[in-house]
Amino acid sequence: MAVIVQKYGGTSVGTVDRIRNVAQRVAKRWREGHKVAVVVSAMAGETNRLIQLVHDTCSTPNMREYDVVISTGEQVTIGLMAIALEAIGVPAESFMAHQIRILTDSVHSKARILDVESSRLQATLQNGKVAVIAGFQGLDRQGDVTTLGRGGSDLTAVAIAAALGADVCEIYTDVEGVFTTDPNICSNARKIDRISYDEMLEMASLGAKVLQTRSVEFAKKYGVPIHVLSSFVEKTGTYVVKEEPAMEKVLVSSVTYNRDEAKISLRKVPDRPGIAAKVFTPLAEANIVVDMIIQNISREGYTDLTFTVPKSELARALEIIRATAEEMKVAEVLTDEHVSKVSIVGLGMKTHAGVAAKMFDTLAKEGINIQMISTSEIKISCVIQDKYTELAVRALHDAFQLGEEGGSVSQERL
Repeated sequence: MAVIVQKYGGTSVGTVDRIRNVAQRVAKRWREGHKVAVVVSAMAGETNRLIQLVHDTCSTPNMREYDVVISTGEQVTIGLMAIALEAIGVPAESFMAHQIRILTDSVHSKARILDVESSRLQATLQNGKVAVIAGFQGLDRQGDVTTLGRGGSDLTAVAIAAALGADVCEIYTDVEGVFTTDPNICSNARKIDRISYDEMLEMASLGAKVLQTRSVEFAKKYGVPIHVLSSFVEKTGTYVVKEEPAMEKVLVSSVTYNRDEAKISLRKVPDRPGIAAKVFTPLAEANIVVDMIIQNISREGYTDLTFTVPKSELARALEIIRATAEEMKVAEVLTDEHVSKVSIVGLGMKTHAGVAAKMFDTLAKEGINIQMISTSEIKISCVIQDKYTELAVRALHDAFQLGEEGGSVSQERL
């Protein structure tokens, strides 16, 4: 008997028929003798509808009340799922975040989970019932409703799995697993059988939509094995697990891209100690995530500073930056929304040279100019013009032979 946490996204529970299909899948696990907890998202499109209602009411809503509204979609889904399970003879009980106390901080719309009180869930599973839990929701220490940000149901599921000591956290989506790149761009993209937490974390942060970044962080921290698979076909998906020796033999495991990037450049910034802190501290205080940063060599007491932020945060970031720039007497603030970030990820980069050169050469042969570069031990990212995104992805996928069985492997393996 295993403890299994399953998570179903909005597409998987998008209609009553799909909810019934999910209930049959849950019932199969329960009838095999496993203890099952199910985390569900709002029905497909519902959260967007609620967000639109908020913004139709006010363009700059109070974020506490924003969370009150957009957290309601999951309440409908957990009730319907529990009803569907009961209808096929599976005892079930639904829970919202406050009923099991998924405690978060007070950063509305992108709260972080601090603790999960598992006693009520443990009792429910011990009594032979399926626990159906609202994803995306939390509550802070004041008892106010919070939400966890886009993809937050993944984080809920992993946190529940960690709290229960689950054997696996199954994330059901509308895709069959994690692929070497977006199959909509590369028809020969392959499903990856096993991938490390670190690789998946990089992929998620770099634009891969399969898992939310913070859910992978949480899984790595607490050692929760994740199985990403489709709710529409009966196939093994991709396991996200601790690093294994064989994984380092693959130089590059995936190519990712992110079109939600905007570039901000500050021209002729006074070059003196503390300037970078003065630019980026206000952005941090506003919870705006800054990604790539480039500072040019100082000339005549001035330097240029360029960085990227999520495109959705550009307006807020600009408002803050312009105030800072005026105070520092910066010559000019420039923006570019027509950029994207293309990245390669692989554990093998840690021990093998030449990967970056191959990436840059591949892009150069396609006539693609690189505007910014960022690296870590296991990834290389380039900011390019958005119109070249798909061309870059296909070229890199082919260059590293990711469409072939075995992928881009090191010379040791060859």
